[in-house]
Amino acid sequence: MITQLQLNFPYDFDRVIERLSMDPLISLNKEERYVLVPMDRKIGKVQATGTTDKPSFLIEGIFEDVQYQTIKEIFHFDRSLEPIHDHFAKTNLAALFGEHRGTPIIRQFSLYATLMKSIIHQQLNLSFAHTLTTRFVHTFGEEVEGVWLYPQPEKIARLNVETLRDLQFSTRKAEYVIGVSKAIANRELNLEELAHEDDESIVQKLVKYRGIGPWTAGSFLLFGLGRPNLFPLADIGLQNALKKFWNLPEKPNAQEISSHFSEWSPYLSYAALYLWRSIE
Repeated sequence: MITQLQLNFPYDFDRVIERLSMDPLISLNKEERYVLVPMDRKIGKVQATGTTDKPSFLIEGIFEDVQYQTIKEIFHFDRSLEPIHDHFAKTNLAALFGEHRGTPIIRQFSLYATLMKSIIHQQLNLSFAHTLTTRFVHTFGEEVEGVWLYPQPEKIARLNVETLRDLQFSTRKAEYVIGVSKAIANRELNLEELAHEDDESIVQKLVKYRGIGPWTAGSFLLFGLGRPNLFPLADIGLQNALKKFWNLPEKPNAQEISSHFSEWSPYLSYAALYLWRSIE
């Protein structure tokens, strides 16, 4: 089944593919402008056929309405970017949003994958973080039609720490990954139900688990759920991006950054994304 979708707002799919290509576990083709998306053991294909100003897409392999809706939510097809750009046109980030016009927040393909990736990436340089995540998925996940799927939490819950240590996980990180997976497998932590709660409630529940601090909880909100009004103040990349954008002699501190939140709200997440993009 092939569905054609046209958007009535600017959308830069080439910037989407560029950012997604940073993750070696995502299957895509830059030249042919498509991304493959695992959906309940089926593989969907999202292919751009239009331009940034006249975006259109072919969506293949999705047979259920709920899957089609999920694809639209993941890729930000379901809501216009124009109110966001109009908002920032009146702020001190106007030039940044002009340069990156049409860049959406893309959600991770699964909530469990979002948590696992965030925990694995903690305190690691990006190159080794991707290496370790790839080992994790290739060892315990599954390949379907050439696309790698993250493992089921039930499988990871049964592992012992030494098994992950053999992949070069630290003992503590192995304990975190197994512990959170056990909580999900036992239905103690239900990510789908959690997704219906407000940001503060989600953070409060997530940080109760070892290995999930404010940074990981924020990452889950931003890239797992696509929440629009988050800005991780402690992120060094964002501090460096603002230093460069504002031409400052030093990185701005948390108070200096947060003083602009009232101006940027309710779209802090987009400010963060566009600042990351400016230095990637």
